[in-house]
Amino acid sequence: MNKEIRNRCYRAWKAHKGLVLFIALMLVFRSAIADWNEVPTGSMKPTILEGDCILVNKMAYDIRIPFTHVSLFKLSDPLRGDIVIFDSKVSDKRLVKRVIGIPGDIVAMRDNVLRINGTELQYQDVAAGNQAVERWENLFDVSYFIRVQRGDNPLSSFASVKVPPNHYLVLGDNRNNSADSRAIGFVPRAEIVGRSRTVVLSFNYENFYIPRADRFFHRL
Repeated sequence: MNKEIRNRCYRAWKAHKGLVLFIALMLVFRSAIADWNEVPTGSMKPTILEGDCILVNKMAYDIRIPFTHVSLFKLSDPLRGDIVIFDSKVSDKRLVKRVIGIPGDIVAMRDNVLRINGTELQYQDVAAGNQAVERWENLFDVSYFIRVQRGDNPLSSFASVKVPPNHYLVLGDNRNNSADSRAIGFVPRAEIVGRSRTVVLSFNYENFYIPRADRFFHRL
């Protein structure tokens, strides 16, 4: 009986080994090299929309053992302005945010205006609505859109904090609607799994999941 089972297993392996190896290599690729991540919330609006599927470069900062957070070799460190994907132990979720403060930085925010190491960032309003304003934020040599709500909001300000070693201060571009370092604290470098610079696909959650063709391969 055992011999018959072994023979069946061998025949099944021989018939399907190509498929099994393909699946195994795909899983390793997605775990350690590149993956995609669907964004279900608007915490990174207007840069990333609900329904965007972003490409995650998992070799942007480290070469890791597949299926783990163990780094075999560090390639680089996250920079201010990078959009990073990390597995937050505090929130028990995978999150997508923008790096604002790197280790050693002193960061403060007052009325949605950031100050880093004593320098106040430059802003320019580009669109205004009844409830929110979109503006350019110039993070030294990186510029991007952010969205801020009108009126008082407890997330609009925080006192000066110093980013500790091997940690990062991250914020969502939708500043008053984001659970970021203001809620979960500094992000340990070991939790960061990759960087994103491209939207691969996008589906409109509010319109029957119709594809947003203009956002396919959209540069972030």
